[in-house]
Amino acid sequence: MERTVYLNGEYIAESEAKISIFDRGFLFADAVYEVTAVLDGKLIDNAGHLARLERSCKELGLKLPVTGEELTAIQKTLVEKNALVEGGIYLQLTRGDEGDRDFSFSDSIEPTLVLFTQARSLIKSAKTETGIRVISIDDIRWRRRDIKTTQLLPACLAKHMAHAANADDVWLIEDGFVTEGGSSNAYIVTEDNTIVTRPLSNDILHGITRASLMKLANDFDFKIEERYFTIEEAYAAKEAFISSATTFIWPVVAIDDKAIGNGKPGPLALKLRDIYINTALELAE
Repeated sequence: MERTVYLNGEYIAESEAKISIFDRGFLFADAVYEVTAVLDGKLIDNAGHLARLERSCKELGLKLPVTGEELTAIQKTLVEKNALVEGGIYLQLTRGDEGDRDFSFSDSIEPTLVLFTQARSLIKSAKTETGIRVISIDDIRWRRRDIKTTQLLPACLAKHMAHAANADDVWLIEDGFVTEGGSSNAYIVTEDNTIVTRPLSNDILHGITRASLMKLANDFDFKIEERYFTIEEAYAAKEAFISSATTFIWPVVAIDDKAIGNGKPGPLALKLRDIYINTALELAE
């Protein structure tokens, strides 16, 4: 069944959606994006995603052509039109099209706004039961990773390297410390059951799922420490896991072919995942 997508104020069939070859998102990755999970036909953590979108736009001087309330209405309309029960909604905003390729741009350019749905199983995930295997590689991305831009070539290449090494994903290393996963935040669990994750800065994405997990961990008396950690510390961790909008939490069972803990999904990660999903469903829009 063909999806209905949103493009610049219109709901149209995906096969009819067209964007100019001169759009700056296509030519320069001059664009930002967000992905909101959908469970039981409802939006998960959406207020956080829209707040981060507004921040990304502010940092890059992008014009957001609709309000947050209007965006939420668009998302809910797409969920309804596509009968989406579980999956995600992808949103992308580009600076727009000025009719030719030029590095400079004017403030009068009209942005391009696109949204579409993706149906997938989020709660019942094989990766949750088996855990994922990651490899560590150098982090070669630009220094404003806190802005959720579509400049994702390094992440694409990193994930390709992981799959070539029979792994599922990567953990990125800079100056000897783990920054984050290929498209996720990274965590380890120490022997005394402390959850450790890198503190927020321009060096990592300010994950919306991460923020919710940090709050829930505090509410349910998990010990948390925001600090840098090395890949060597990760090798020796009791558990490890990642978080993102559409994985929620996936346990990491091996890093660079070194088993983490007993090489199976850790109980703390699985418990936190269950707490997150149950709470998210209660608060879903």
